[in-house]
Amino acid sequence: MSPEPFGARLRHAMDTRGPLCVGIDPHASLLHAWGLNDDVAGLERFTRTAVEALADRVAVLKPQSAFFERFGSRGIAVLEKAVEEARAAGALVLMDAKRGDIGSTMGAYAATYLHKDSPLFSDAVTVSPYLGFGSLRPALDAAVINGCGVFVLALTSNPEGAEVQRATAADGRSLAQLMLDHMAAENAGAEPLGPVGAVVGATLGDAGVNLDINGPLLAPGIGAQGATPADLPGVFGAAVGNVVPSVSRGVLRHGPDVAALRESAERFAAEVREAVSGA
Repeated sequence: MSPEPFGARLRHAMDTRGPLCVGIDPHASLLHAWGLNDDVAGLERFTRTAVEALADRVAVLKPQSAFFERFGSRGIAVLEKAVEEARAAGALVLMDAKRGDIGSTMGAYAATYLHKDSPLFSDAVTVSPYLGFGSLRPALDAAVINGCGVFVLALTSNPEGAEVQRATAADGRSLAQLMLDHMAAENAGAEPLGPVGAVVGATLGDAGVNLDINGPLLAPGIGAQGATPADLPGVFGAAVGNVVPSVSRGVLRHGPDVAALRESAERFAAEVREAVSGA
């Protein structure tokens, strides 16, 4: 049997658990804030606590791969365990790896995150399209085959991104819009959502692009970066119902208390629901 498409699984998770993605970003300052050492033991304790607190109740967990990679193979081992346990508890795992390359190398990235036999097999992965959207083909194809998703950088919240993403293509479209149009083509005809999502910062104000891609819209920037759930309708307009807001420090700063982590995540999810329903 073919696996259930990612778009259907994500829609169900958002509808039943709330439209929220929580990042797991174990950078040094957060480890110290939790009273942990910036070492593998601290990383493992931090990650295990976050997964225990959130994986059975939030729609999506988004580990940032770089914060695990910095500890080498021991850090990757912690990440593998977190992915396994989070998925077993019912959360969709979005690996925030932002991979981008060409040919066989992109194929290897796809095999790492989007193949069921990989120890890092995730429900979705973030990728960069700025070697050309076609360079993502191995990941796009693997996602469809394995019932996974691919979230493509479109308009990010960092100010440096505009010099590339707002640049004008030969036909007059911004590069961001060109990428969004490619995503829409990949998702054409899918119900309820296609497997290709876009990453669009929640801090952008009016995004100034057409976000009707028939796919999910990952919206980082909620919480510590300054955006609030109330900002989402203004950024995403008619597509706001497909937004997966992402918050990291806004939730994680309440650790290591499990109850406080859960309460914070539930509060953000409720605020998102209220903002989206009133849009």
